[in-house]
Amino acid sequence: MQNVLKYLENSTRKYPYKIAVIDEKQSYTYTKLSKISKQIGSVLANLKKHNEPVAVVMEKNADTLAAFLGIVYSGNFYCLLNPKLPLYRLNQIQEILQASVVITDHENEELAKNIFPQALILKMEDLKEAAIQEKRLQEIQNLSLDTDPLYVNFTSGSTGNPKGVVVSHGNVIDFIDEFCEIFQFKNDEIFGNQAPFDFDVSVKDIYSSLKMGATILVIPKHLFSQPSALLDFICEHQVTVMVWAVSALCLLTSFHALDYKVPHTVTKVLFSGETMPLKHLQIWMEHLQKATFVNLYGPTEITCNCTYHIIDRRNCYDQGLPIGRAFPNEKVFLLDDQGKEVKEAMKTGEICVAGRALALGYYNDEKQSAEKFIQNPLHHHYHERVYLTGDLGKYGEDGNLYFCGRKDFQIKHMGHRIELEEIEKNMDSIAGVDRCICVYDEKKKRLYAYYTGSCDKKKLMIQMREKLPAYMIPNTIKKVEELKLNKNGKIDRKIYRKDLS
Repeated sequence: MQNVLKYLENSTRKYPYKIAVIDEKQSYTYTKLSKISKQIGSVLANLKKHNEPVAVVMEKNADTLAAFLGIVYSGNFYCLLNPKLPLYRLNQIQEILQASVVITDHENEELAKNIFPQALILKMEDLKEAAIQEKRLQEIQNLSLDTDPLYVNFTSGSTGNPKGVVVSHGNVIDFIDEFCEIFQFKNDEIFGNQAPFDFDVSVKDIYSSLKMGATILVIPKHLFSQPSALLDFICEHQVTVMVWAVSALCLLTSFHALDYKVPHTVTKVLFSGETMPLKHLQIWMEHLQKATFVNLYGPTEITCNCTYHIIDRRNCYDQGLPIGRAFPNEKVFLLDDQGKEVKEAMKTGEICVAGRALALGYYNDEKQSAEKFIQNPLHHHYHERVYLTGDLGKYGEDGNLYFCGRKDFQIKHMGHRIELEEIEKNMDSIAGVDRCICVYDEKKKRLYAYYTGSCDKKKLMIQMREKLPAYMIPNTIKKVEELKLNKNGKIDRKIYRKDLS
C-alpha cells in the first residue's frame, strides 16, 4: 500500500454508514467524509499542483480532517496552522512553508488572508459544493509513491525558528500498521482525540481510526479547562481509546476528577510526550482496573513513536517507567560521545533510531536535516539514515530501555554533571507535589525549581535533601498556582528559562 487514502476507502467500503468522525457540532459517516474529501481533492486537482504544501488554517474538527484527506486526494500534502498560535509564529511558519494555496473557513478567513496575502484562499463552505472528478483523482492516486510527503508538522527549533518535519505516506503506513496490530484496535473503537491536529500524537488517532473503520471523537479544547465537563463528554460518547499527552492525563488526576466520574468504557490508555509521574499513573490504574496502559516514546522526526512499554500492574516500577522496546521495523540503539554503540546495562548514551518510519527531513532546511539525519556511524558500507534524538537513555538490568533526559538538559554545576530530569523525578515522588520543573541559570550558576501542589516549601526542601546530594538541591524553589504549558501540552521550559534572564 502506497497511499493512506486506502485506509479511508477500505473502511468506507466496509462501513459506509458508520460514523467516521464526530466533533462538538457535527459528525460524518465514512461515506460523507469520503465524499467531502473527494470534493476538496477535485478542486485542488484542477490547480495542477503535485507534492506541494497546502496550508490549512482552521480549528481542529471534522472539516479539518476532511481538508487533510482532500489535499491528499489532490496529490499534495497538508500543513495545519493553528489559528490560536501567535501571528508572529504563524508568519514564521509561512516563511518556511511558502504555501501558495490555503484552505480555511469563514471564522478564520481574515487571519488566513493576513498570513497568506499572495496565496489562493479556498473556503471549506465553498469546497463542499464542488463536483467530484473520480477519474482525475484515481489517476493521481495511481501515480502516487509511498515516499510522497503526507504532512508537515512544525516543532520548536533551537535556532529560534520552527522546524517543519516532513512525513511521508510510507512513514505513516509503516508505523500505523504495526501500531494497530500490537494494541489490537477494533472497528468499534472510539478514539478520544486530545492532541491538536498539528501535533503528531493526533496522527495515531486519525490513521488508526481510519484503518480500523473506527470513530474519532474530536474533543473540544475548551473542555480541558473544565475537568468535570471533560469527563462528562468522554463518558457520554463512550470513548474506548485514549492516546493522550501525559500532561492531559495529569490534569484530570491533579484535580481529582476521576473521583467525580470514571470513564469505564475506556479499555486502552496510551501516553507520551513526557515522563509519566508514577503517582498519577497509579490513580488512573486504580480507577480503570481492566484497562491496558502503555508508555510510548519517540520524537516527531521518527513518525509518532519508536518504542513502547505495556504497563505490568504487578510491577512497582521503583526504578521508573521504561520506554521499553522498539516497534517492529525500527532499530533503536544508544551511541556514546565517540559514536560507539552502548550495549552495557546502566550506561547512558544518546538514543538513535533507524528504520522505515524516519521522516523525510526538515522542510526547506537541508542544513538541519543533515545534522540530525546522519549516516549510521556504526558502519559505512551502504547508506543508512539514522536520526539523532538528542535524548539520553540507558538499558536497565531488566533489558528494557529507560529515558534519562535530554542531552541539552544536562548541566555542569559545582563541578558535577547533573540531569535536570533527575531532580524533577525526585521532586515528583514527594507527596503534595503535583507537577514540577527544574531549570538552570548559566550566568548565576544557580538551580531553580517550580512546582504545583499542596506541599510546603520547607518540607519539600527537607525531603529532597534526604535523597539528593547537596549540589543537586535547587538554590531557589517556587510554588506556583500552575505550570505554563506549550501548545502541545508539555510544560513550557522556555517560559521558565526567560524568567531567569
